Amino acid sequence: MTNTHAHSRLAFDPNIYNTSINQQSQAINTIKIGVIGYGYWGPNLVRSFADLPGAEVIAVSDFQVDRLAKVQSRYPAIKLTTNSQDLFADPKIDAIAIATPVSTHYDLALAALQAGKHVLVEKPMTVSSQQAIRLIDEAQKRNLVLMVDHTFVYTGAVRKMRELVATNAIGDVYYYDSVRVNLGLFQHDVNVIWDLAVHDLSIMDYVLLSKPYAVSATGMSHISSEPENIAYLTLFFENNLIAHIHVNWLAPVKVRRTILGGSQKMVCYDDLEPSEKIKVYDKGITVNDSPENVYQMLVGYRTGDMWSPKLDMTEALQTEALHFIDCIRQGNPPITDGAAGLRVVEILEAATQSIKQQGRLIELNLAEVAG
Repeated sequence: MTNTHAHSRLAFDPNIYNTSINQQSQAINTIKIGVIGYGYWGPNLVRSFADLPGAEVIAVSDFQVDRLAKVQSRYPAIKLTTNSQDLFADPKIDAIAIATPVSTHYDLALAALQAGKHVLVEKPMTVSSQQAIRLIDEAQKRNLVLMVDHTFVYTGAVRKMRELVATNAIGDVYYYDSVRVNLGLFQHDVNVIWDLAVHDLSIMDYVLLSKPYAVSATGMSHISSEPENIAYLTLFFENNLIAHIHVNWLAPVKVRRTILGGSQKMVCYDDLEPSEKIKVYDKGITVNDSPENVYQMLVGYRTGDMWSPKLDMTEALQTEALHFIDCIRQGNPPITDGAAGLRVVEILEAATQSIKQQGRLIELNLAEVAG
């Protein structure tokens, strides 16, 4: 089994984000955007594309009239509709951004692709891997960009972690440990792993150089007839790499912390830190197992300096929106393409199956597809 990513574009490339907004503003043709869904995330998408030179939001769809009224008050020039079909039928629209419940992603994204529109779809991509594969196939057939809104991948902190791993700055990666907990917001249509762990899985998929071959998950619901509100995922890789993700809607504090343990250095990523989100520790162990110590393995502890690298503080969603527009213009696949979305959905499916079987190990065969 090969665990390295098949797609060279996933390798760290410091230039991949370097397309400047000024360069984009010089483009001849403006990419016209339609946004479906103006609930929680939709306003952020509209704002990001509306503020982006080279892009223009020309229509927003939402079935709730009061939400459309908010759009009108802030963006009076944008066309409004309660019927998403109006966006698919509009020949002026080049791309559709979808910010609706996950159960609707597949139908909306498929309709958009079939109408010849490029698609940016909120995470998770779909409710099943079969649906994700169908969208990837449709996008490839029509030579359209299909991008998944794995926003954290576009943060300066996560890009820095990727760089540290890809350049072997921390040595061999031993473990990936993540905690994402808070009090609420309870979801009724998906459990906590589809809501919160999807972030960590997308980060892990981008940062690590290998893919897991199995997952074990446990979870519990503490509210009758509601999905699991707490879960623990353990993912197994070759070369003794292990990953653990803890997600919880029922915690008294909000924690967003990831630790990467390497043979040379260790990295702590705290998304709630206002400035020093990434800290690199020159800490670890050295093992003396030379022949003269064959009867006693000596473990030494190394404690060195801590440093916090400078990060690109550009808003992740702005970077992501710019990347989406650039991929449409250049015909390049996005970093968080359909294949990345599919891998995350495949893990979510397997973890859900494992939870139902009280933690049984579920093998993974993450699809090697272009997307």
